[in-house]
Amino acid sequence: MAGPHVGRHGTAEKRVRGRADTTDHVDMTGHPSTISTLTLQHRIPDDWDADPWAEVRPLVDGVDVLKEVHPEGFAHSCRYWRGPAESWPLAVTEEPRRVMITEPTCTAGCCGALYVTVRREGDEVIWESWENTSDVTAVPPDFRFDRAQYEAELARAAADHSWEEPVDTVARLLEQTLAESGWFEHWGCVLTGVAPRREEPGLPEEITSPPGVDVHFHHVRGTGERADVYQYELLVTTDHSVEEQVGLLADRILADDPRKTADLHR
Repeated sequence: MAGPHVGRHGTAEKRVRGRADTTDHVDMTGHPSTISTLTLQHRIPDDWDADPWAEVRPLVDGVDVLKEVHPEGFAHSCRYWRGPAESWPLAVTEEPRRVMITEPTCTAGCCGALYVTVRREGDEVIWESWENTSDVTAVPPDFRFDRAQYEAELARAAADHSWEEPVDTVARLLEQTLAESGWFEHWGCVLTGVAPRREEPGLPEEITSPPGVDVHFHHVRGTGERADVYQYELLVTTDHSVEEQVGLLADRILADDPRKTADLHR
């Protein structure tokens, strides 16, 4: 078998085995012959510096192999799984793709990230050529998946909303409503995004915001000028259904020039 892979830090990268011990069985090309099963799991972050949306965490044969080698890393959040299938973070395409599969809450350039190359080989999908640029240079072994199971799991996870809390559902549906309305474009603005706002445990009430939804947008000014950045901090309550709250919040935003009713964060 080949020797240890040497990463950019100049140290030998250790291979961490998954539960299925896929590295014990290799084909003539050196890749694992065992077919693994991919499961994507939505996890709401408990680190408040992370993306407020749930991360879509990949498990291989039921094991979180990424946590073993990049414990500080988060997978892409579910907001990156809303576009066409070819844009999904773990999509497999005609050409091999190098994917940043986990990153820290700061930046990859600051504390490093975990990368893998995803490629198609006949009826199978292969994860290979791992690179860990964090202080922990260990990497998972290569994995081989059945292409049909792999793509079905990606589609299932992209459509899954069963994990959502009320603030998540309100945020998702409100963003969809606002984007389809064209309201921000009417006022020369760009809707940057809508995100859930969760209660932060352990903080005094006077310095934390109640659960709700944050709407971010900016006003496009002249060429070379700094954009004006705006935000709505909206409350989500238990007094109305999710659908009713989405309607009420949308009506509030769509009633007037959003630059007049949102908070300016310049």
